Amino acid sequence: MELLTDYKPGSFYFATPEHTLLASDPRQVLSEKNTDALSVQVSDALAEHGGIAVGALPYDDTGEAHVLLPRSVLWGGAARAGTQEPFLPGYRVTQSPAPEEYEAQVARALPLLRTGDLGKVVLARTLLLDLDAPADMRRMLRNLTAINSHGYTFATPLPSPGTTLVSASPELLVRRSGSKFLSQPLAGSRPRGKEPAGDRANAQELLASRKDHDEHRWVVEAEVAALRPFCRRLDVSPAPTLASTPSMWHLCTRITGELIDPSVTALTLAAALHPTPAVCGSPTRAARDAIAQIESFDRGFYTGAVGWVDAAGDGEWVVAVRSAEVTDQSVRLYAGAGIVSASEPALELAETSAKFQTLLRGMGLDLKL
Repeated sequence: MELLTDYKPGSFYFATPEHTLLASDPRQVLSEKNTDALSVQVSDALAEHGGIAVGALPYDDTGEAHVLLPRSVLWGGAARAGTQEPFLPGYRVTQSPAPEEYEAQVARALPLLRTGDLGKVVLARTLLLDLDAPADMRRMLRNLTAINSHGYTFATPLPSPGTTLVSASPELLVRRSGSKFLSQPLAGSRPRGKEPAGDRANAQELLASRKDHDEHRWVVEAEVAALRPFCRRLDVSPAPTLASTPSMWHLCTRITGELIDPSVTALTLAAALHPTPAVCGSPTRAARDAIAQIESFDRGFYTGAVGWVDAAGDGEWVVAVRSAEVTDQSVRLYAGAGIVSASEPALELAETSAKFQTLLRGMGLDLKL
């Protein structure tokens, strides 16, 4: 079923390599800062009404989650790949912070990392497109789904009226099915090469990079520590493998397990994992403090988590990276890089520029950043 045909602004759209979900017409909206309380509220509401809950967790614990209980829920198979169509008639671009200021922010973080109190911090920047006319959301999602067929493409309404978070994320935070779960953290990156030989060289450079393996290890260790209390069994791949998107190579580790308590839902697991060091840093509190001091904007739901959960507790939650906030007047794109003590500001800037390309290509744009 081509569910995008029925997509309307305010709907929740969620496409994976296996299936597609379109949900709309919420009977109830749940907003809550405390994720434990949110999990209880969602489970109680689903026990009463059935169906599923969909929505988003914000990046920071000072923000409120935005979870909807939709009356209309449609499921389809994997979305069909189609041709990409440009759809922005006119726009103006603003980078914030400017490239040189982002490099200065990375340089500002390095002394904090070299003292040993902070192992990793993720610093992001934004790209604002002021639009001459509203973006065609249906076409944007069709384009992104086509180029992100091995990842997770979604659109979820945000609390601010008329604002939608759109993402072509490569990263599954957690999927729960019965007593089993899967998480696939990504950390450590290289841009894709323009030619096959250069592309292979970039991939091999990533596999050999001690800096990137250290960055990846922070994420895996944090996820294992967060998941272990819930597990009867926990299995972690012995070494990371390569995962690719149209614009990036990533290191990826597969984490699977079996739950002790069947009442632990996909939302509970997502809340326990979020935010991972892949989007925040490690230790979490120290990284959040550093981000608050250095970054010049409020992330909102960027680097949050988006997904669904049903009355049985099954569901999927995805890390909200390769994301943009879309309104009738603008598209604000976000991209970040993991900073460790061995980071070089110019290379981290280049990584964020490469990550912007996923969404830019989905909008039919070829911007040199």
